[in-house]
Amino acid sequence: SLVVLFGATAGAYGAKLGSDERELILLVWQVVDLHSKKVGTLHKSLVKADNLDLSDQCREVSALTPEGLSKAEPLDRVLQQFSQLVSSDLKVLGRSSYTLCSDGQLLIRQVLHPETSKKNFPLSDCFYSFYDLRKEFHACYPSSAAVKDQTIKTMAEYLGLGTDEAEEDFGVWQVKTMVAIIFSMLSEGCNHVFTEPETVKYKYETGPCLLWLLFFFFPCSSKTETVDSETVIRARGLPWQSSDQDIARFFKGLNISKGGVALCLNSQGRRNGEALVRFVSSEQRDLALERHKHHMGSRYIEVYKATGEEFLKIAGGTSNEVAQFLSKENQVIIRMRGLPFTATQEDVLGFLGPECPVTGGKEGLLFVKYPDGRPTGDAFVLFSCEEYAQNALKKHKEILGKRYIELFRSTAAEVQQVLNRYMSTPLIPTLPTPIIPVIPPPYTIATGSIRDCVRLRGLPYTAGIDDILEFMGDATGDIKPHGVHMVLNQQGRPSGDAFIQMKSADKAFMVAQKCHKKMMKDRYVEVFQCSGEEMNFVLMGGTLNRSGLSPPPCKLPCLSPPAYAAFQTAAVIPAEAALYQPQALLPTTRTPQASAAAPSTVTYYPAQAAQLYMNYTAYYPSPPVSPTTVGYIAAPPGAVAAAATATHTPILPQPGALVRMQGLPYNTGMKEILSFFQGYQYAPDDYNGLIQLSDQARSVLQAPKEWVCL
Repeated sequence: SLVVLFGATAGAYGAKLGSDERELILLVWQVVDLHSKKVGTLHKSLVKADNLDLSDQCREVSALTPEGLSKAEPLDRVLQQFSQLVSSDLKVLGRSSYTLCSDGQLLIRQVLHPETSKKNFPLSDCFYSFYDLRKEFHACYPSSAAVKDQTIKTMAEYLGLGTDEAEEDFGVWQVKTMVAIIFSMLSEGCNHVFTEPETVKYKYETGPCLLWLLFFFFPCSSKTETVDSETVIRARGLPWQSSDQDIARFFKGLNISKGGVALCLNSQGRRNGEALVRFVSSEQRDLALERHKHHMGSRYIEVYKATGEEFLKIAGGTSNEVAQFLSKENQVIIRMRGLPFTATQEDVLGFLGPECPVTGGKEGLLFVKYPDGRPTGDAFVLFSCEEYAQNALKKHKEILGKRYIELFRSTAAEVQQVLNRYMSTPLIPTLPTPIIPVIPPPYTIATGSIRDCVRLRGLPYTAGIDDILEFMGDATGDIKPHGVHMVLNQQGRPSGDAFIQMKSADKAFMVAQKCHKKMMKDRYVEVFQCSGEEMNFVLMGGTLNRSGLSPPPCKLPCLSPPAYAAFQTAAVIPAEAALYQPQALLPTTRTPQASAAAPSTVTYYPAQAAQLYMNYTAYYPSPPVSPTTVGYIAAPPGAVAAAATATHTPILPQPGALVRMQGLPYNTGMKEILSFFQGYQYAPDDYNGLIQLSDQARSVLQAPKEWVCL
């Protein structure tokens, strides 16, 4: 038997049903016996929604009113009545089992499952299997319109059924017409058989991506060929504490592939509010896109298309250890963070206790380590059931040793991301290949206290170099060559700021007086006179206005440690800077040779790569570095040596012997650091000849060899 089902919401109708998150307000159904071709009683039930504000389309199509709906039963009571009435109709027809049949998939997948999930009451098993009348119709009549273009009306017109929609109540006509279409499909000319119903997964299956495991064990296969880009979406705006189960619940009614939820992490290894989700088919993915800006709690979630390559970058991995750890089926994964570095497997098992046994004992633990084997303080644990995982989560922030331990739900994709991130972390003590400029920079940002620069603040984000030159007017001729510098934010987008180097302090003063609060497009632009030193200060997070200079919002007295002052040459920037995003400008010194080599043609702006980056957060302990007027590329050792010989630029030795210290007390001096490293050998004697050192630092390097060179 079939139960023909039709429904409507308080919002959109037709192809957009369920896309606006509106609640169900109408259910109409009728039982059909496929063997005897008999039907049961047609039932129509109104549903009382929490929000009775009906859309204009709903009022026009359904003719329902908020007053009438206010007297109806809520959804959970209506579904109970549905089950009771269907059972009684089946008994009358001499049947015991049935399958739902609806006009398309929207009512089941996009309305009933999401709404009942949000209201926290379960749907009966009958709603996890149903026939899509449109697909069945197209299978019976291949020459009819495509499935996505089918409606009840077009199917009836194709069969020549003479039903009048205006003669029946809304919902009643739809069900009667669907029953007539089914009987036509069962006629002797067609003899259609309903054999393959649509299914809705009861729960999300956790575990590693099966296609990634295939790629891991068969490396010759292609990652991009294994995951169809038409099945992947990106969800953005997730609460940071949301798990893969929370995301699966958000997409309730749609079938997600096993291990198909990959939570994205930021550079610190923490969740960034995004996830990539892989569905079983492109049809399911298209339905997921209709949930754009639906709500998870009080937050709306953005849903966009993504690619299979993006999914594998997040969900994939290359570690055999991870593959073995995740090979156990149907396990709940918990992430532990903040473990003591000396913690052992026995310590973790003892911390968890007998009330939450770990799957496989020690085999159910995975410690995250750096490439050199040092522990990171993170670990992943497997539990065989939800009860054990909940018991473990109750130990959140309990003490192990002298540290409190954080516990969170995790996913297979997060395990792979964390392991991949830590295993690919570069070792700071090993100095990478130095970086040299592609072209010797003829012009660099000037330093010093001469106020021969101006700062433009409040530029339109669409403003370009030509707009600035037009804004400057006659003062354009007083700009130094390569003297216009656009400032970008951390995302590489215009920040609304620019710095301009003028030929003299007088010219800068005149421009600041003449152009201050002058309009550019539809915005006024503030113009302040400043020096090269103040320019760098602002780029490091300070503020500059007519009231003066304010320090950057940073607790550190200086973002750039004195040890990095040796790299203030125009030809070389420190190789360690390649590990960090450029957040501010490193001052460079203009050499007489570089000035003499300047081209005769005047260019007012630097090359495309010469963008400045404003340090808006100003909390990066790394040395602030930014390219000036040229791009930089990594060069082989031979090229580095040649560049050093040609320009007489000091370059660090290739083996490298630098260490970087983090977490120092603010009042730490050089003596305390040298005392900390007492007993270690410092660099060779010729090392101090390679770095421009102050007299104090040079005297330290000539000290006994127990001291270390930083």
